[in-house]
Amino acid sequence: MSDATPPIPQERIRNFSIIAHIDHGKSTLADRLLLRTGTITEREFRNQMLDEMDLEQERGITIKAKAVRMIHTAEDGLTYQLNLIDTPGHVDFNYEVSRSLAACQGALLVVDAAQGIEAQTVANAFLAIEHDLEIIPVLNKIDLPAARPDEVKEELQSTFGFRPGESIAASAKTGVGTDEILETVVTLVPPPTGARDVPLRASIIDSHYDTYRGVIVYVCVKEGRLRAGDEILFMQKQSKHLVDEVGIFSPGMKPVDALEAGEVGYIVASIKTIHDVSIGDTVTTRVAGATEPLPGFKNPQPMVFCGMYPADNTDFESLRSALERLWLNDSSFTFQPETSDALGFGFRCGFLGLLHMEITQERIERESGLDLVQTAPTVTYEILRKDGELFKIESPADLPDAMHIEEIREPMVTANLIVPSEFIGATMRLMEEKRGDLQKTEYLSPTRVQLTYEAPLQEIIIDFYDKLKSSTRGYGTLDYQFSRYRKGDLVKLNILVGGDPVDALSIMVHRSVSDRRGRQMLRRLKKVIPQHLFQIPLQAAIGAKVIARMNIGALSKNVTAKCYGGDISRKRKLLEKQKEGKKRMKQVGRVNIPQDAFMAVLRLDDEGE
Repeated sequence: MSDATPPIPQERIRNFSIIAHIDHGKSTLADRLLLRTGTITEREFRNQMLDEMDLEQERGITIKAKAVRMIHTAEDGLTYQLNLIDTPGHVDFNYEVSRSLAACQGALLVVDAAQGIEAQTVANAFLAIEHDLEIIPVLNKIDLPAARPDEVKEELQSTFGFRPGESIAASAKTGVGTDEILETVVTLVPPPTGARDVPLRASIIDSHYDTYRGVIVYVCVKEGRLRAGDEILFMQKQSKHLVDEVGIFSPGMKPVDALEAGEVGYIVASIKTIHDVSIGDTVTTRVAGATEPLPGFKNPQPMVFCGMYPADNTDFESLRSALERLWLNDSSFTFQPETSDALGFGFRCGFLGLLHMEITQERIERESGLDLVQTAPTVTYEILRKDGELFKIESPADLPDAMHIEEIREPMVTANLIVPSEFIGATMRLMEEKRGDLQKTEYLSPTRVQLTYEAPLQEIIIDFYDKLKSSTRGYGTLDYQFSRYRKGDLVKLNILVGGDPVDALSIMVHRSVSDRRGRQMLRRLKKVIPQHLFQIPLQAAIGAKVIARMNIGALSKNVTAKCYGGDISRKRKLLEKQKEGKKRMKQVGRVNIPQDAFMAVLRLDDEGE
């Protein structure tokens, strides 16, 4: 049934989002606002109301941005429509944040009163400043014994220029400060602009696939109005659809009569194929529609790549359709078919970071019930050939012969690390080990410092975050952005199992650490590849030069156990027969490499060195 309440005037609509570093209480604050505005009742309430995915609930993080409409009666007695867009906090989901901010006019910048400003706080705040949003600083978790609100207010002042009196002290857990937050949003956040009596222009901010209703499109209406029964046109794809239903999120899907300029909601239009929908596309009416599309979103460039293969080769098409469905809901990852001698048919997938890769794999396995084999992550390299041609490769397997290469350029990132001042030495040692160059040092407060480095992305994506947390006792935080490609002394490290190169295990490394990395990999592989009936040589090689070797011994059966007494030649005959069998087995036997072997390169710490 439609929501028949009269539309709220545009000047009383507020579109805002909540941005914060991971685990600073963003989702808890969203829950508290829903409860305070009566959008949900105490009986319906549960933690992380907007985090619907099982993965979000289990990990306690937001992965997908969510929109929800709240109705609030302010102190001036007027009723306001508040459209809240809850955003992720992790660096890998920055694209979700930027799409959400494009639909907003304001943002609540939530900072943990105990932990203070962290790397993602800075990154998300500057993202909001780029979108020209009104930023409201909120000091959350002031009820904690370790809270230090005065120091954190000083950090906010030195980093962003907020005066101490501008910050709202709050506790999302107890509800302190919730009323003040709502009143400040109503007072400071400007209403959306855009006339309602002009041709429709709405921006597609997200979508998901419903088995029964087709593709459900999430839109932010910038101009005009959208009703059920309208015939719409997607301007980029030039596909036409008849709207069956329009609605809002409250927080569940709720049909309404119309979506007006300034509102956020969804469209159901029996869209059968996911290829008709493109994030950032402009929706208008087919008849008397707009002629100019809205500016779209800049497509994110995947920075981390890996191969995904079905454990059972017959599941290749099922994996393709699972990837297509997921791409509709997360257009920041890419995929294209590839084949591997070791693994058969699969896909080369691109991600924004390592957590993004991990979450995507887990979502595919849960949502489609497929078992996946995933290769080690790599980054994109630029190759300059001797004939002057410049091109990019996404996998070490695509690297041309060394004789044709003039130089290999690796992707560099600007990494911002915020650490307590007593851990500066440990952090600098770690960055030196990862080939980072210090750019600048800034003190946010007497006890906290921000270090800015330029470092190779390959070194950052593997195990860096874990090492940073260990060396700073969990207090160090990281944010990074791609800066440029830089020439490096890089080589392709090939791994040979039983004399045959396994393309899925090859990695790009800096020449100075190639010997150590090769030995580490072989030690790991020796642990995870089971013994066979024949000896398996493991080798690490650069080109034709073998730089490390280990053997996995053969499984031996005592064939002479039944021979007791008698002539020694009987035993010799049986041992010779066994030796011949092993020799023949070595020629025709195939080494089974388990999934753990492909992930072994992820855990290249210095154990055993």
